[in-house]
Amino acid sequence: MTTHYYTASSLDGFIATPEHSLDWLLKQDIDENGPMAYPGFISGIGALAMGASTYEWVMQHENGVWGYEQPTWVFTHRGLTVPAGADVRLTHDEVPDVHAAMTEAAGGKDLWIVGGGDLAGQFADAGLLDEVWLQYAPVTLGAGSPVLPRTLDLELLDVARNRAFLCGRYRVLRLTPNVK
Repeated sequence: MTTHYYTASSLDGFIATPEHSLDWLLKQDIDENGPMAYPGFISGIGALAMGASTYEWVMQHENGVWGYEQPTWVFTHRGLTVPAGADVRLTHDEVPDVHAAMTEAAGGKDLWIVGGGDLAGQFADAGLLDEVWLQYAPVTLGAGSPVLPRTLDLELLDVARNRAFLCGRYRVLRLTPNVK
């Protein structure tokens, strides 16, 4: 079981504009059956975690329709509306506790940290982020939400081109403290 942060980024390292827009991303050319594309990725995912802003963006842009079958934990301190029949669990619990619950619910499949780089960073801070998948779009934004606002060492595992996107899959390296 692997915990992934799978997202798209502008070439200058942003996942959304300062206004939280993804219009720059949604107009890009990608082969949904190509390398490192979403359908192949999501088929191996058993549970998701996302922040409240990502959840609200999904709900707004999907007109309130929940498109995920997997159980999803939404990290929030706000009261949010959950669509009927959706397995959405609002939480403000600690990342390790949520990760343990996600692992149990995933039934042996992988976990996906959706959307915000800060939430993925919190999983990395807890030593619970294994891989980062980035789909680089041929656009620069100049400002916005950073892809991963943390200092992490990564090892490149795989690279591919999917039409307009340069795709990379990285392993998060676990640094061991110096022992005296």
